[in-house]
Amino acid sequence: MKISGLVVTFNEGKNIGKCIDALLKVCDEVIVVDSLSNDKTVEIARNRGAIVVSQTYLGDGPQRFFGLDYCRNDWILNLDADEFLDFDAVDFIKKGTFFTDSFDAYSFRVKNFLQGKLINFAGWYPDSKIRFFNKETAKPSRDVVHQRIICMNLKKLNSHILHYGSNSFLQIISKKNQYAEWNAKQLFDNGKRVKFYKPILNGIVSFVRCYFFKSGIINGIDGLTFSLIQGFFSYMKYANLIQIQKEYFNKKLS
Repeated sequence: MKISGLVVTFNEGKNIGKCIDALLKVCDEVIVVDSLSNDKTVEIARNRGAIVVSQTYLGDGPQRFFGLDYCRNDWILNLDADEFLDFDAVDFIKKGTFFTDSFDAYSFRVKNFLQGKLINFAGWYPDSKIRFFNKETAKPSRDVVHQRIICMNLKKLNSHILHYGSNSFLQIISKKNQYAEWNAKQLFDNGKRVKFYKPILNGIVSFVRCYFFKSGIINGIDGLTFSLIQGFFSYMKYANLIQIQKEYFNKKLS
């Protein structure tokens, strides 16, 4: 099939082999944009038949955008190294209806797993991501974190991607903390400014929504934990933004 698989990596030696094997079920090439990994990511990827391009990390969106120039085909299946197509997504792509449909991008529902357990509560499902698009009319945004696909005609699929991104709560919190820093910087660069109460308000609202309205409360300690993590991310994003605002103001005064 005339589809290019595109994966952005950094130290993904544990996942990249399985990811490439899965992509090659529906793609005729796989491009790996690697951010100077110091494990065996590059070696494994090349041994699996992928084309590897090394590029210092530019940010989530810019890194994906950079990889498009190396893709021969118009249709791009852009997964993370810890993401895999579920059987229903494979079926959709193999049918090939997208070649004649009017849509230039497709979003999948995402099933997130922690240590093999599906997290389908506290705002973690149904999550959705645009992972399949035609690069002639759809492109990744230039956002450093949480990039999006800018497209003309999107179709939301009920097909799924399986995401095995975390093995522990510590790993989840570490990622959320990093995303909070990147998000704050991006918001500041885009002109966003907030008051002191914004982190508290958003953190509480996020927790309440996930715990009481997105089934966290009926999932025991896991429901409470994941709801707290969501609230923590929302709080830290705006707490970091306030810190950046203070540093910017102090520099102007000095």
